[in-house]
Amino acid sequence: MSIDFDPIEEAARQWQARGWGAVDAMSAATTLTRAHQVVLDRINKALKPQRLTFSRYEALVLLTFSRRGALPLGKMAERLMVHSTSITNTIDLLERDGYVRRVPSTEDRRIVLAEITPAGSAAVELATKALVDIEFGMPDLTPQIASGLADAAVIAGAKPRRRASRR
Repeated sequence: MSIDFDPIEEAARQWQARGWGAVDAMSAATTLTRAHQVVLDRINKALKPQRLTFSRYEALVLLTFSRRGALPLGKMAERLMVHSTSITNTIDLLERDGYVRRVPSTEDRRIVLAEITPAGSAAVELATKALVDIEFGMPDLTPQIASGLADAAVIAGAKPRRRASRR
């Protein structure tokens, strides 16, 4: 289905006509949400052959980047900016597929680590190639647009502000 007008622009016009305020913020939030849906759909389609979603892929990449291939679930939740319940569910699914295993911490028996398996490492490699092939669902991304998106993420609180470098 194709329409001959921008629905977000039309929503902004209607919004303003009603005097609801924060028109630019509403338009930006709606645009980001729609873009997120489109990009996430493209990414998840590329990841499907590996039985991954983007959230599961992110968890595997985080474990891949760790020094030992293992991290406490709480640290994973913090770094991925998700609730601890979400990381528990993600690890449950990755464990079910044989991509991670839960292991006790050798330093603190109360802590459970998620550890990537050889199958998980292989899945990360294949999934990463698939995502690079589709340019993470954003083939027309320019450095200027990427910078603007990073700025928008900071404003939304989804990305830490850049700190001035110390010399």
